[in-house]
Amino acid sequence: MAVYPKQTYLQPIDRVGIIDSHCHLDLEPLDSQLPELLQEADTAGVTGFVVPGVHPDGWQRMSELAAGDSRIMPAFGIHPMHAALVTDETIEQLTRMAQLGVAIGETGLDPAYAVSLEIQETAFRRQLRLAGELNLPLLIHCRKVFQRTLTIMKEEQVGRVGGIMHAFSGSLEMAREFIRLGFAISISGTVTWENAVRPRLLARELPLEQLVLETDAPDMTPQRYRGQSNRPAFITETAVCVASARGIPLPALTTVSSAVTRRVLRLTAV
Repeated sequence: MAVYPKQTYLQPIDRVGIIDSHCHLDLEPLDSQLPELLQEADTAGVTGFVVPGVHPDGWQRMSELAAGDSRIMPAFGIHPMHAALVTDETIEQLTRMAQLGVAIGETGLDPAYAVSLEIQETAFRRQLRLAGELNLPLLIHCRKVFQRTLTIMKEEQVGRVGGIMHAFSGSLEMAREFIRLGFAISISGTVTWENAVRPRLLARELPLEQLVLETDAPDMTPQRYRGQSNRPAFITETAVCVASARGIPLPALTTVSSAVTRRVLRLTAV
């Protein structure tokens, strides 16, 4: 059964002001379609885009996008799939780039990748420490190894800077632990999937003032558009689904979620 109204993502009701807290505008196929995607997102009411780093080779392009559009806010970091690239040299480069961004990330742990968890943990800790040194919030990627991720974050005292748990897929209990550490929980398009159970539970039960929205475009496409690359404008699908799950008006949800994103990432321009 559908969990959102049968409307297209460009209906006027969707013009309610949403910050996409995690989208990879620098990656294909989004980068080559950027003018169209930004116009489409504007029509859908998306007012800001947080663009996380994945690989050092992408940091320059992220800087260029941000320089060309004040709505685009980069967060420089190295994804766990590329954790082996974290060296003294890349940390020095990241230190320079990070001062142009709104956060460090995305960084974290994910056993789905070929890089060993030992290497990932080393890279993760180095980026957590850098965030503390620069007083920048964090964008955390975690899949399956939530307790280990939480333990490392506590050991590195990241509660001092806070941040966002990106596309969170853990349990309600684990989400509450990360919230206690000062992190918001991000809901992605998976909440709209027909077989979604845990994402809808999180969307319904967690405190509204600790929830943010994201697309993770071009990945995690909402149910209606599965089979296509995700796009920032599709965040309205997620917003409608979460608002429905909580039984609140769509503008009430998006107003609060965008305010949470601004608070956690200390944003002033969107």
